[in-house]
Amino acid sequence: MASQMANIPALKDLHGQLSTRMTKAVEDFRTNLLAVRTGRASVHMLDNVRVDYYGSEMPINQLAQLSAPEAQQIVVQPFDIGTVGLIEKAIRTSGQGFNPMHDGKIIRVPVPPMTEERRRDSVKQLSGILEDHKTAIRNIRRDGNDSVKKSAKDKLISADDEKRATEEIQQMTDAQIKQLDDMFKVKEKELMTV
Repeated sequence: MASQMANIPALKDLHGQLSTRMTKAVEDFRTNLLAVRTGRASVHMLDNVRVDYYGSEMPINQLAQLSAPEAQQIVVQPFDIGTVGLIEKAIRTSGQGFNPMHDGKIIRVPVPPMTEERRRDSVKQLSGILEDHKTAIRNIRRDGNDSVKKSAKDKLISADDEKRATEEIQQMTDAQIKQLDDMFKVKEKELMTV
């Protein structure tokens, strides 16, 4: 869809900013989807695990190489063998229900099949994340509408341009929220499929 806002000099930058911010919100949601646990092993399941390493919280992927050689197992190979215990503890206490084991060099994280209750909890958690991202996009819409109103008040754009810009911002918002909903439905189906 051709942007009418991009053709109005006073709103050209605003259109680009809104589009970029909304796209970032959608990409952040996509990243969150990858971290949600399903029945299959994925290295992204450990994306939110932080390891207390010399007094600072480090993402696990900065301390170890992660791989999923089997459908039900994640293998964590620390770069520094001295961190094996710290990484194992961080995975165990991450609240994802993992029970890692190590042989002194490599940590194996079995991914148990998900129970019906755990699937429902994951969908519930994911719907909360979805709502947070929808709210973020609505806040971006509000910021855009405020900027358009300010431009109209300052006589930088006409009343017709204000109306068209407001409608276009709403269309952008609707499109991004629909994209979030579609991604959520796909992940929900994946989670609830046994």
